[in-house]
Amino acid sequence: MGFFQKLGLGLKKTSQNLSRGISDIFTKENLSQDNITDLEELLYSADVGVKATSEIIEKFKAKKFDKGSDIKNIKQELCQDIASIIKPSEQEFIIDNNKKPFIILMVGVNGAGKTTSIGKLGKKFQDQGYKVSFIAADTFRAAAVEQLTEWGNRHNIRVHSSAPGCDSAGLCYDGIKEAIKQNDDIVFIDTAGRLQNKKGLMEELQKIVRVIKKISPEAPHKTLITIDATTGQNGLDQVKIFKELVNVNGVIITKLDGTSKGGILIAIASETAVPIYYIGVGEKAEDMDIFKAEDFAKGLLEL
Repeated sequence: MGFFQKLGLGLKKTSQNLSRGISDIFTKENLSQDNITDLEELLYSADVGVKATSEIIEKFKAKKFDKGSDIKNIKQELCQDIASIIKPSEQEFIIDNNKKPFIILMVGVNGAGKTTSIGKLGKKFQDQGYKVSFIAADTFRAAAVEQLTEWGNRHNIRVHSSAPGCDSAGLCYDGIKEAIKQNDDIVFIDTAGRLQNKKGLMEELQKIVRVIKKISPEAPHKTLITIDATTGQNGLDQVKIFKELVNVNGVIITKLDGTSKGGILIAIASETAVPIYYIGVGEKAEDMDIFKAEDFAKGLLEL
């Protein structure tokens, strides 16, 4: 099964709600204000967000549907409107081979799928011929180190780790030095995500960045945040918070298969200028792939 098919299945909880809702709303030949209000509420229920919903509604209201228009025509028009909003977030993730090792700092709250995303992406890049290593810098949570080690063992990727509770910045320093020694192409750094203590998290992340820059002034070359789609609008808040804490310049959205709130991707695309590089619809490495706006919009409306 190709990723487009997996995406369609993965978005089923969201797409069924939207698709059925649209079919229920547009049963008459003419579009009334009641229809528009119902559509607006439907988009809110999928966590599309205020800004994107307003934009979609305005575009939709400007359209002319003739009497022969059917539900498919309406869905296709909505699909185009959604795709146009999220298209700017579709950007290629490029590994600069002149920056070696290419250091990727991974951030996000605990439970968002950050460690699993590192494992999946590490395998993807390894399959492309890159030599990859992991640094287990979420030293606060022993399970995170174990989980990353398991991914490393599974795919023969070296994991640099130390005792629970050790200084994460110092661990990163040693891990990057080892990556240089081992001639690694790409290094992923896993970090803690304890938003309950925003000040402590900020200080820890900023210390890690300062230490990384001592070795490689331009690093981290990418800072990616992992967002759990099931958290809905809270995911948008997380992007904004982590963008304040550290210069997040890419998003990974996970667990789209487990939620009816898949519209959160549209909200993130609409309200932040951060590219969405990858989306995940399952547990296996091949269940994560690059984000394509048109494919996502089609999957969302079952087209």
